[in-house]
Amino acid sequence: MIISAFGLVTACGGGSKATQEADTLAADTAVVVEPVLPLPDTAYASAGKVNARVTVYDTIKDGTVPPDCRFYADAPGVMTFRKDPFRDADFGGKIKGTPTDIVVDWTYTTEADYRHTDFGEWGGGTGWTGQPLYVEWPDSCMKKFKAKGVVNENFGKRELIIGSLACKVYFLNFDTGKPTRKAIPTRDNPIKGTPSLDPTLNGNLYVGQGVPAVRPFGAFVIDLNKHDITDFTPEDPKAIRRWGAYDSSPLRLGDFVFRPGENGILYKYTVLPGKLKLHSTLLYTVGGSSPGMECSMAVYRNYGYVGDNHGHVVCVNLSTMQPVWYYFLGDDIDASPVLAIEDDVPYLYVCCEVDRRHSGDAKLAKLNALDGSEVWVHNTPARRFEGDGKHFDGGYYSTPLLGSGDCKDIIYAHCVLNEGSVRNGHFVAIDRRDGSTVYTTKLRTYGWSSPVSLVNETGKMYVFTGDCWGNVYLIDGKDGKVICRKQVGSNFESSPIVVGNSIVVGSRGNQIFKMTVK
Repeated sequence: MIISAFGLVTACGGGSKATQEADTLAADTAVVVEPVLPLPDTAYASAGKVNARVTVYDTIKDGTVPPDCRFYADAPGVMTFRKDPFRDADFGGKIKGTPTDIVVDWTYTTEADYRHTDFGEWGGGTGWTGQPLYVEWPDSCMKKFKAKGVVNENFGKRELIIGSLACKVYFLNFDTGKPTRKAIPTRDNPIKGTPSLDPTLNGNLYVGQGVPAVRPFGAFVIDLNKHDITDFTPEDPKAIRRWGAYDSSPLRLGDFVFRPGENGILYKYTVLPGKLKLHSTLLYTVGGSSPGMECSMAVYRNYGYVGDNHGHVVCVNLSTMQPVWYYFLGDDIDASPVLAIEDDVPYLYVCCEVDRRHSGDAKLAKLNALDGSEVWVHNTPARRFEGDGKHFDGGYYSTPLLGSGDCKDIIYAHCVLNEGSVRNGHFVAIDRRDGSTVYTTKLRTYGWSSPVSLVNETGKMYVFTGDCWGNVYLIDGKDGKVICRKQVGSNFESSPIVVGNSIVVGSRGNQIFKMTVK
């Protein structure tokens, strides 16, 4: 056993170990903790189906990823999609008593971009996954931003950061909804996914572009200390798949940032002030194809878990970038994998769409995260909808939500059914122990947004979610009954965050909302 004290890193402009140690807030008393060991550098037989090409660009920098990184656990807010490397949306939502209403506190209107592109007109607001980031800035960071003149009179301790389809990153005061900084243009390309704020608070904001309205097209680093784009990664000529979008929300682990690309490459970068330096890449093929990765990678210790457009789930040793195991789910995986520790064993929940098939089962599977073995698979019949010269996939866009409190044995998600000639879907609760259906709740229409939870003082859990017609819902987590429904936005593709009993979420069109559950 070892004795250690954990603290909060507030680097605020310096990502070095010396700076982090200087800014670490020591705990009042030391606590005894067991050492966290790295998972083995091994490969199961299933990994043989993956043809892996690892390229190391920095042969001097040791690529070892620490198995006990606490950056997200200690970060003051929500710095990445679904909050942490488990992608489990553990926002800690709280409510008193039995909630009965959803009240809109403020609405912020973004710009809207209706240029005609080869990939449609995108407008403003936020799309899929479009989750806001939330940070409670330490005093040292607030003083630094004010001294540099990069914030305005609306800037306060609680700030929201939102990537928009309007080709800009917006910064809002959490309490008032007023802009805290000038919006940063991202060179005329819409942002669909969720940006990622470096949890060491070194000022780096990682942003991926989602649609190539113009070129060059790729990913950015924004230095919040300079309030400007300081690094840009264009389309990669080494990629087999010629699509350079980045909807995945990157993760900072140790000295590295990991970013899955829709070009089929998993990137590993060394973090520098205001920029990223390429350390190594994994380009893999399965059966000769190199599908893109739109979901956000989940991580347990030094193992990373990605899903791709062809239904492949690959576990990667992030220290070596080599595959550990492989699992075939059957179709396009856009929802992010979710990790849970159950009886001291890590499990991975992963789900797919009905896309490459025109009809079939949308699958939500539970896997042993250490070896990829299947525990159970939940199947829902769904189909791909064709209309107006476009197709709309069935199945899961929504990243699942793990139950808590009195619903700790349940996992929730939206599933798009597209029954007959109607684009519809349901909200489904599944037993985490055996994969059986607990209940399904029909909503006004289908949902892409990922649900979030609030728990009251007795441990009773409630679910907040939105649908693609602009409705928001408050649902009893135990029985699926809709407590409250309100028409608020135009289309909630985006995923919300929870702060206390407040919800922040963006809508297609041009609006961002803060709501309170009462």
